Amino acid sequence: MLFTAENILLIGSILLFVSIIVGKTGYRFGVPALLLFLVVGMIFGSDGLGLQFHNAKEAQFIGMVALSVILFSGGMDTKFTDIKPILAPGVVLSTIGVLLTALFTGLFIWWLSGMSWTNIHLPVITSLLLASTMSSTDSASVFAILRSQKMNLKHNLRPMLELESGSNDPMAYMLTIVLIQFIQSSGMGLPQILGSFAIQFIVGAAAGYLLGKLAIVMLNRLNIDNQALYPILLLSFVFFTFSVTDLLRGNGYLAVYIAGMMVGNNKIMHRKDIYTFMDGLTWLFQIIMFLCLGLLVNPHEMLEVAAVALLIGIFMIVIGRPLSVFLCLLPFGKKITFRSRLFVSWVGLRGAVPIIFATYPVVAGVPGAHVIFNIVFFITIVSLVIQGTTVSWVARLLGLSTPLEKIGNDFGVELPEEIDSDLNDMTITEEILDRGDTLKDMNLPQGTLVMIVKRGDEYLIPNGTLKLHVGDKLLLISEKSKE
Repeated sequence: MLFTAENILLIGSILLFVSIIVGKTGYRFGVPALLLFLVVGMIFGSDGLGLQFHNAKEAQFIGMVALSVILFSGGMDTKFTDIKPILAPGVVLSTIGVLLTALFTGLFIWWLSGMSWTNIHLPVITSLLLASTMSSTDSASVFAILRSQKMNLKHNLRPMLELESGSNDPMAYMLTIVLIQFIQSSGMGLPQILGSFAIQFIVGAAAGYLLGKLAIVMLNRLNIDNQALYPILLLSFVFFTFSVTDLLRGNGYLAVYIAGMMVGNNKIMHRKDIYTFMDGLTWLFQIIMFLCLGLLVNPHEMLEVAAVALLIGIFMIVIGRPLSVFLCLLPFGKKITFRSRLFVSWVGLRGAVPIIFATYPVVAGVPGAHVIFNIVFFITIVSLVIQGTTVSWVARLLGLSTPLEKIGNDFGVELPEEIDSDLNDMTITEEILDRGDTLKDMNLPQGTLVMIVKRGDEYLIPNGTLKLHVGDKLLLISEKSKE
């Protein structure tokens, strides 16, 4: 069955519904949602129920739009205060680490191609191109698993992995584009290669910073009567930032990530509405992107390269990623423990980004591009199955897991950031009642007030004489700490 104007909404709604139901089930058992979305796409695809989707250029465009939103949203969630202590190792991993992973894996693929028993024969540059497309990680799936297991990480590992996963896609993209240009131009000199990297990085970083600042000014200065339009205004800036940066020969993915960090770390109007909108949109684009990639692949073609792809995948997991991580973290000495390095090495999860980058050689007509795409897709599945399902187990094995800190309150109430106050909740226990069973007997800290009391499904307006019961939940408002 082909996608047409008449059936695309029906098919699309069914695919989204099935993906959400399957994703919910997988979330409960610690299976990466990405893997399940890909599987749903493959089941409905040409080798499954017969949906026909074979246009790599359309898949690339969908991936480009989706990645712009996903990276911007990831930038908004990256807080300067969290990444400041681990900024140096995070940046080294997302740049030098990606380069080393691509180099080690590319040389291994080239060596493997020379073997008489293999069914792939790729020149060294094409081997490096294949490795470059899958040199970035997808830690977003890791944190979805950790949240489902209610687990956090010690030694600032969580922000370091968030920074790496959010900022290493631009480096992998630059490597992929430069190597495609190298192949198509029958060779580029070292000055041209370094110049291309410099332009993409400098223009991308500058555009992201400046346009991020502009987005903040526009959000805070434009007085729009309908506040529902503020998230849409920001979305237009996301696409504008990517497009303008790309026209200027910069790295659009780096630009949207930096712009997202600028917006997320400054005061903006209607933050809660914007975050809710961007979070929902991010999930929508992730599902659409994964489904499209699942539909695009022909599983029977992957079987032809399964043996070689499995060897490459195991090399990346066991040697390529760990070797690059340990070399990159070598200058930081004892600041990063050996167990932390082992865990970072294991969390080299491949996701949708490598598959999207693998469509670039296909669209560009690079010789062997379809082999590259099938190998990358197979390795992504291997990585998600082996690494994605064992992340929480490895964290516990290495003694790096801690309980996930509670965020927000049980009442679902939030205050605008302009109000200099904090909201917290507390539950009444027998020990608290021993000191007094009314609010006036609780001796709350100065500047703290009880806003509402929840007793079962009932909400009570508090006063000083209200009798408290065990299990009552109190919503507290207090002045923010001046520290």
